[in-house]
Formats: sequence, structure tokens, C-alpha cells
Amino acid sequence: MQWREQPAIYFEDYGSPVERSSYLIELHTNDGGSYDVINDASSPAAGDCCAQQSSARHNWEMNYQEAAIYLQEGENNDKFFTHPKNAKALAAYLFAHNHLFYLMELSTALLLLLLSLCEAPAVPMLRLGIFVHATLELFALIVVVFELSMKMRWLGFQTFIRHKRTMVKTCVLFVQFIEAIVVLVRQTSHVRITRALRCIFLVDCRYCGAVRRNLRQIFQSLPPFIDILLLLLFFMVIFAILGFYLFSPNHSDPYFNTLENSLVNLFVLLTTSNFPDVMMPSYARNPWSCVFFIVYLSIELYFIMNLLLAVVFDTFNDIEKRKFKSLLLHKRTAIQHAYRLLITKQRPSGISFKHFEGLLRFYKPRMCARERYLTFKALNQSNTPLVSLKDFYNFYEVVGLKWKAKRNREHWFDDLPRTAFLIFKGINILVKSRMFQYTMYTVVAVNGIWILVETFMLQGGNFFSRNVPWSYIVFLTIYGVELLLKTTGLGPVEYLSSGWNLFDFSVTLFAFLGLMALAFNMEPFYFIVVLRPLQLLRLFKLKKRYRNVLDTMFELFPRMASLGLTLLIFYYCFAIVGMEFFAGVVYPNCCNTSTVADAYRWVNHTVGNKTVVEEGYYYLNNFDNILNSFVTLFELTVVNDWYIIMEGVTSQTTHWSRLYFMIFYIVTMVVMTIIVAFILDAFVFRMNYTRKNQDSEEDNGIVLEKEISKEEVVGIIELYKRISGASETTQLQRIVSQMDKYGQMSTVFLGRRSRTKSDLSMKMYEEEIQEWYEEHSRKEETQTPLQEPASASNSSVKPLSLRQRSQTVI
Repeated sequence: MQWREQPAIYFEDYGSPVERSSYLIELHTNDGGSYDVINDASSPAAGDCCAQQSSARHNWEMNYQEAAIYLQEGENNDKFFTHPKNAKALAAYLFAHNHLFYLMELSTALLLLLLSLCEAPAVPMLRLGIFVHATLELFALIVVVFELSMKMRWLGFQTFIRHKRTMVKTCVLFVQFIEAIVVLVRQTSHVRITRALRCIFLVDCRYCGAVRRNLRQIFQSLPPFIDILLLLLFFMVIFAILGFYLFSPNHSDPYFNTLENSLVNLFVLLTTSNFPDVMMPSYARNPWSCVFFIVYLSIELYFIMNLLLAVVFDTFNDIEKRKFKSLLLHKRTAIQHAYRLLITKQRPSGISFKHFEGLLRFYKPRMCARERYLTFKALNQSNTPLVSLKDFYNFYEVVGLKWKAKRNREHWFDDLPRTAFLIFKGINILVKSRMFQYTMYTVVAVNGIWILVETFMLQGGNFFSRNVPWSYIVFLTIYGVELLLKTTGLGPVEYLSSGWNLFDFSVTLFAFLGLMALAFNMEPFYFIVVLRPLQLLRLFKLKKRYRNVLDTMFELFPRMASLGLTLLIFYYCFAIVGMEFFAGVVYPNCCNTSTVADAYRWVNHTVGNKTVVEEGYYYLNNFDNILNSFVTLFELTVVNDWYIIMEGVTSQTTHWSRLYFMIFYIVTMVVMTIIVAFILDAFVFRMNYTRKNQDSEEDNGIVLEKEISKEEVVGIIELYKRISGASETTQLQRIVSQMDKYGQMSTVFLGRRSRTKSDLSMKMYEEEIQEWYEEHSRKEETQTPLQEPASASNSSVKPLSLRQRSQTVI
């Protein structure tokens, strides 16, 4: 038997770092304040070796912490000018960068937003006294003052005033504070449009970083959007003037009797909400007048609006690419900063495991010793004792891997007796066969047709019978047998590792619960039965294009959630403004002098022996409280008959009120166009990636394979005993025990993580990335050249390859 030599792992003393942490520098106050380095590497007196080692350990701990902060700033895309510059700033930074502080920020912002439920005009059930809600507002604002004071202590005054978002938040805080005090002193509310600015406190929260990115992209997309919008409004004005001259002589036409009405109705016509009503008076008088409306809609709606989407999509695509490039180079710079803090003067060619382990203790405190070493091993593609800068550039791709020991068995039933093995092996072959899969697809299709026919034959009334339909039991039994076969054939772990299998399991479970609800007459749970048609979604697996659509949808879900929150923030701003100006102006039988009076009519009259109520219902679309305002704004977003709401409010206030509704439509059009452009960009990007990488195993995510020997594990255990005691070696000792049990000299681990859009972008822009890196290197050389070995300079990063096998260092 050939024994492996113990891999070379440096167990050196701490050594002197190439670059000392800035947190070890303090400012002296004598004579203008010169800088002095704490624990400098001066020659110790005789017998002070322990003090020297303690000093070196303290210095390195500071270096580890600062390197971890640089890497976090790279990951979060935080600007480096906000980096804490001394020990006092570090304390404030650490206080402001923990989840309790983030939760305090989020809770305070949500409290300020939710106060709109209790302030006049309030939701009736949630109304609070002025003293109560004003006191709550002041309390929340004081918490915001505390948050900003901690940020100022961390950033310093000069950096604080340079940070635009923080300064905007400070100005809004100042205005809100004054208004809250005025309300509390006067004990009465006044017009407070500035409440709409409270959403800034939410946008500034750490957990709303995606919302900030969305808002930044919206603002970056505005210049080309405004150009096309001006073109659209230009044609609208031209057609409004033309329509006024053509149709104002017709006194029965209320849509073009003034230039203002011409502009307003053509704006509404752009949304098709008043078509063909706006055309009919002139069309009844002269059929050729339809040409005016056909030409207008063809130019404005079908050409310029689609041109608007195309321009925004192109701009959005360019912004996405520039954002990816900026973040990639920002991460690269962060890695360079961290690298300088982790190499030593004695060994400047790379980072030893001891210093890498110290870094991970601050960067990922919950990572166990086994995963730290596997991460070091995965980064060390050159198989040397030190991680070079070239390898360290892959840090962000590797550090997110979740490591598990590779199973020695191919199947879960390999160790069973031969008879049981053959039975389960047959089940495994069956459930993986195409015949079994297409049989289940056929069953699902038949089930869908049966549900459709069964639903079509139902009449109104109680849809749920106390007798359980036999078809329900038959199909549920088939799905249950399928679930049992797949679980036994594949094993529970492998079965549940597939997203589609999880979906099948969930739908089958809900179908079983629905059967229980019907069998035991549990009426509150009858809604579960309605979920049966979800089983039909399995048919989408048959066609690759459908799978791509569903995969794209699931990938987009987190981003779509952030876009939805962005839209809600705009809703909140407009809802506050709407409540301040239009609360209480819409009610039943209002607007009797307007053209939309019928939509607001509420009349009782007797027909024979019956009392008939004629109700227009549009009086429910009001701004009487924040909840009603949100519903009304959603109806305006849908744009169907939105002009009725606008004209109803305008008839009760002033014609200038139309500006509110038109501006809201333009803003929502911007946001919705961005959302559509994002969906198009993501889908087109995925299609291009699929065509470019047809042979890639993209559904398996990122998989990295590493082999470690018993001698390596023993060496790491000895290292941990020296630097941190035996408390962290439990899992490593368990690995050694497993190797001894099975007589193995090495163990293979698999690191997995899901594929992100950043990984796809790395593959798509692989050629351009090399140019970006070269440009970045030249820029770095002209500014502050990085002192590194020639072998690592100007190196380019390659994306992680799938299933890469390492070689043990011998």
C-alpha cells in the first residue's frame, strides 16, 4: 500500500503582515496630532517573547477583521470611502452592521409608515388620538436620530455629508421632526404632504438594498424615457389642436369643446379607457372622422408606446451590463484590499491557511472548521500551501458552497440483502424510465380533462358534495402510488432534492388534505380542493421552452418581489398626497354636474311591490383612508375606466386635480415598463445562455468536488489545537473516525450552491470580462499599484468549472 505524505500546511508563527490594519493606528493629540502605530514591530526586550506573540496575535486579529469588512463591502457593493478608518469608527461600524440594528431600522421605518393607518384621515377601526400617534412618531424619529448618530460616528462628519442618501434622510428627518412637534403642541393635524417622504426611511434600510437598486435603475432609465415621452406629448398636443378645430363645432360632442378637454380626452384615449366613446359623437355626425382617431392611435399607441418599451429595454439591458461590470470590479478591488492585509513579509506569494481561517472567523463566524478548510482547499487550485491572488479572486464564488461528504454508495439500498436490493433496484429503474414518466403525464392530462368536464357540468350553488367523488379517490390513489414508488426507488433525500418532486409532493399532500376535508365534512377547509388543478403544471416539464419559462419565473421571483415593493412605495407616496387633497370629496350621488354622474348615483325607487336600488359603486373608489387609497390607485394602474375616477374627483374639486391622476399614470407607466423590460431582459438572457451552453448541466447548479486525505485532516486538527483549542475539531475528528471505520485514506466532499445570475453573466460575458480585468489592472497601476508577485499580477479570473476534481498536495 502506498502512503501519502502529509500535505505541506504552514504552521508558521504569525509573522509580520505586509500591510497593517488601519484600526491599529490612533491619533495623538500632542502638537497637531501625529500618528503612532500601536504594537509596532519594535525589538522586544529580553524575556518578552510572550508579549511579542500576544502583540502579533492582536495585530493579526485586527487585520482579519478589516479584511473581512473589505470583503463584505465588496459583496454588498458598499463604497470604499465609507470604510471605517480607525478603532472608534470600527466600533460604530460593527454596531451598525448587525441584524439587531438592521431590524431596529426596519421596525422604525415600518412604524412610521403604519402611522398613516391611525392618523387623520384614518382607517375607522385603527384611529388613534393625536397625542398618541404624535408621540409614537416622535419616538420613532428619535430612534432614527440615534441610527444616524451611529452612522456619523462610523463615517465621520466629512464622509457623512458626502453620502447623498444619508443626507436626504437627514433632511427628511429634520422636516418630520418639526411637523411632529407642531402637531403635538397644537393637538390638531394639518396638511402634511411631507408624510409621503416617510418611505425614504424604509428605502434606506439594509434589507431594502434591492429596492434601492430598482430606484437607481429607474432614475438611470429616465433620460431616454423622457425623450420618447416628450415626442409622445408633442404629437398629443398637435392632435389636440387639430381635434379642437375639427370637432368643437359639434355642440353635442363634450370631448373636444375646449382645448383643455381635447388634451385630457386624448391623454385618456392613449390608455384606450374611453374608446370608442370619445369617437362616437363625431363619428355619428361624419363617418370620416374615424380617420382622425385611427391615425392618432396608430402613431401614439402602436408606434410610440412600443418604441418607448424598446428604448427602455435597450437602456435597461445596458444598465444591467454596466452594473454587473461595476460590481465585478468592485469585488475584485475588495479582494485585493483583503489580500494585502493577509499576506506576510516572510511569505508574500500567498495566504496561508492560518490567516485564511482567521479571515473566515470574522467573515462567516458560523462556518465550521471543516468547511473553512474545504473552502481553502477549493480556492487553492494551484495545489500549493498558499492561496495566491489569482486563486483568491474566486473567493465569492467558493465561499458560498455547502459541503457534504460524497456518499460511497450509489443508491440508498446498496447495503440491503440481495433480495431487497433487487426489488428496490427494479423500482429505481422503473421510476427513471421514460415509459413511467409519460404514463404519469398521460394520467395528469386525463385528470385535467376530467376536472374541466366535471366543473363545466356543475351549476351554481354548493359545489362541494358530502359524497366524495370516485374520480377524486382514483386519481389521488395513482398520485400516492407514484409518490411511494419514487420515494422508495430514489430514496427520500434524492427525491426531495428535486424542485419538481417537491412540487408533486406538495400538490399530492394538499389533494389528500382536501379528501379528508370532504370525507369528514370540514367546510372551512373546502378551499384546499380547489388546488387540484395545480397538478396540471407538471405537463410543462414536457417541453423545454416551458421549462425555461418556469425556471426564469422562479429565478425572477425575488427580484419581482423587490419591484413590487418599489411599486408599493410609489403607491404610498401618491396615497398620502391623495388623502391630503381628496379625502371626503367623493360620496354617493356626488358629481351630479359631471359627465360621469351615473357612475356615482345611489338611488332607491319602487317598481311595483319591489324596492330597486340603482347603485353606481364608483363612490367606493375614494381617498378617505390609506387602504381605500391603495385600492383606488391599483384601479388607476389597471387603467380600465380610470377616467371616471379622475372626472368624479375633478368635478368635486378643481380641474387642476387631473394633474395628480395624469402624473400617477406616467409614473406607474415608467415602473411597469421597467418591470416588463426586466422580465424581457431576464428571459432573453436565459435563452441566449441556453443556446450558448447547450451541453451544460445548468439545472444542477454549481458543483465542486474536493478530496482530502487523512494526513491533511490530522494536520488541521493539530493546527486548531494550537490556535484555538480542541473545541472546533469535533467534525474533523469525526471525519478521521469515519476513515478509520471504512479503512479509507481519503474522503471526497461535494460543495454545492444554486446558480445565480452573476454566474450566468460570468459565462455570457467571459471574453469581455478579460478586457475589463486588463483595463482595471492598468487603472490600478496608474493609481496605487498593487505590490504582488509577478506570477499573480494582471491575472484573469475564470468562472468555476463544474465538478472540478482536486489533487491532494503531496
